Amino acid sequence: MELILSLAIGVLGAAGVWLVLRPRTYQVLVGLTLMSYAVNLFIFSVGSLSVDKEPIVRPGVPADLLNYTDPMPQALVLTAIVIGFATTALFLVVLLALRGLTDSDHVDGKEER
Repeated sequence: MELILSLAIGVLGAAGVWLVLRPRTYQVLVGLTLMSYAVNLFIFSVGSLSVDKEPIVRPGVPADLLNYTDPMPQALVLTAIVIGFATTALFLVVLLALRGLTDSDHVDGKEER
């Protein structure tokens, strides 16, 4: 489980960095989204990879990560997903307006002809 999750984080992060370095604005937007997914998975994995564990401490059970799942990373990832979606939507609107004004979707505004 840990190997699959770490591979997924690595592939998403590497693909995100590669797309951020591309010359087109839409590719940059997709790259930023992939990098945010990688960071969200990383934060989620920090809370411990437990299956069928409750995030609430029960009486009589020791409060350690062997008996429950930490709810803080789950809350942080949920908040990051909502903020990331809103930021991506705003960035997409700005990119569409920029494309309409400059007739180019190149990052620095200059295309090689």
